[in-house]
Amino acid sequence: MNKLLVVISIAVSVLITAVGCTGEETKSITVFCGSASKPAMEEAAQVFKEETGITVYLNFSGSGTMLAQMEVSESGGLYIPGSPDYMAMAEKDGVVEPDTVVIISYLVPAILVQAGNPMNIRKLDDLANPGVEVGIGNPESVCVGLYAYEILEYNDLLEQVKPNIVTHAESCSKTASLVALKSVDAIIGWRVFSEWHDTIDVVYLEPEQIPRLSYIPGAVSTYAEDKESAGKFLEFLTSTRGQDIFKKHGYLATEEEAREFAPYAEIGGEYQLPESY
Repeated sequence: MNKLLVVISIAVSVLITAVGCTGEETKSITVFCGSASKPAMEEAAQVFKEETGITVYLNFSGSGTMLAQMEVSESGGLYIPGSPDYMAMAEKDGVVEPDTVVIISYLVPAILVQAGNPMNIRKLDDLANPGVEVGIGNPESVCVGLYAYEILEYNDLLEQVKPNIVTHAESCSKTASLVALKSVDAIIGWRVFSEWHDTIDVVYLEPEQIPRLSYIPGAVSTYAEDKESAGKFLEFLTSTRGQDIFKKHGYLATEEEAREFAPYAEIGGEYQLPESY
């Protein structure tokens, strides 16, 4: 088969995929997600397609990386970062429509350790112990890394723990993998990470050590070509059906559930890295 026929064959295949047997175009949306929502979002996208016929293409990475990609490419139907910090940036940069912002799920920061907790890490101060290797997300582009930095600074432990931080991960999922694969002894991450891997145990922070609780927000992008379909998926994620999927994967659906771990913490808000970073 010559090159021309190969090109034609690929074009026909794409056309068949994009058009149903009735001749109607199959709808699709592209979502740029912080990977804090990855397990639940993948299932939600599949269920949504089965129920509506709308295909959802998911892109996962650090929330800051996803925001930058949307701005550079001027594309994307929805933006779903792992914290309100990055949604605030998206609003300021005109990437999302502010009146469409919703809360999908709540996130609680915690210490995640290897199964069995071999380094006997029981509290935040233990991350400064000699020989303990700690991983965090990159605070400049990963929501959970920003929270980790804030927690250490808030509790006057940043300088003590900093020498033990041996790596910065590129996304939430890669942060979780650091401890799951025994690359480090502990990470500061979201408690839901312990639901992702059976090789991860969770060590809860003291309530007064948590300055902010986070949540996963979502909003329709100003670049969305099919705002109606994007809105439908956002509605699905916040519906009872969508919330059940997130609960199944260990996420917290309500503020009340999140406040059980930190009753006095701020919800949402923003944190800026210090100039000395």
